[in-house]
Amino acid sequence: MKISEISVSYSNNRSNRIKISNSKQSYDVLRSCWCDATIELQEEFKILMLNRYNQVLGIYPLSKGGVSSTVVDAKLVFSVALKCNASNIIIAHNHPSGNLNPSEVDKNLTQKLKQAGQYLDIVLLDHLIVIKDDFYSFADNGLLK
Repeated sequence: MKISEISVSYSNNRSNRIKISNSKQSYDVLRSCWCDATIELQEEFKILMLNRYNQVLGIYPLSKGGVSSTVVDAKLVFSVALKCNASNIIIAHNHPSGNLNPSEVDKNLTQKLKQAGQYLDIVLLDHLIVIKDDFYSFADNGLLK
């Protein structure tokens, strides 16, 4: 029986890193990675990974779902963040309906990921709900206590 060896890699490209200092910047970076043709069609979940100075390491498109939901697996969120050596993350998903109000599911997921991140020393800085021309920030609205 042959058992596969696990491989871990890390690449650090330091040129022209964008530094995130507020929710509007986060929205602008994340929104630039959303497809205009599908932002009002199906829900997607993305992770913005940041180093300890809140410089962007990358964006990971975690999942695509249906009209009103998508699956978010906390293990996948943090496995990607760990592989990228992220110190901080900002999570985001869109609401195809255009409604910016967070649901109870959105609030519960945010608290779950915030708590999980604390065990790994990965800070959840914000959760954005994104629509075509606006956004809702959990941090700006006091929902990341």
